[in-house]
Amino acid sequence: MRRAEGFTLVELLVVLVIIGSLAGLAVLGSGLASPARALQGEAERLAGLIGVLVDEAVLDNREYGLRLSPDGYQVLRYEESSGEWQPMSDKMHRLPDWAELRIELEGQAIRLPGPAADDGDGKKAAERNAPQLLILSSGEFSPFRLQLGERRQDGLRLQLSSDGFRLPRIETLPASGRAG
Repeated sequence: MRRAEGFTLVELLVVLVIIGSLAGLAVLGSGLASPARALQGEAERLAGLIGVLVDEAVLDNREYGLRLSPDGYQVLRYEESSGEWQPMSDKMHRLPDWAELRIELEGQAIRLPGPAADDGDGKKAAERNAPQLLILSSGEFSPFRLQLGERRQDGLRLQLSSDGFRLPRIETLPASGRAG
């Protein structure tokens, strides 16, 4: 009997799959993944979150809100017993370092607060804790236009917008809409 030498086709395919998987993980792990894809993912995540909060608000008969900052957002719920907005999680969802948020409510651009120190009177803390985007137990929410984009001037910008009755839609802004 003659002994066969070399590799079988199955062995070669297994090696190719392993090499391809490792190369894919290396690209994703090194941050070489497309910023456009990451930005689209963030926009879809935020739009999905708003949709879930609208459903939860109606089902729980409770008000929810989103507190936004230029570099992230946090979900709040209104506690009727204390009359205060409470974070649903201790952590704020942070955007990638190269991304930022901007919002318009009822056609007015809103200046988003960064982390600021409380001056001790409690009023500042209460104002900082209030959400910019309200989601009511009736299923309605604040009409808004939210821009999510790269920090660089010529970077990609996506816009989430809603009239307060329909769930937000995501669209890419043209180059002329990216200034500002």
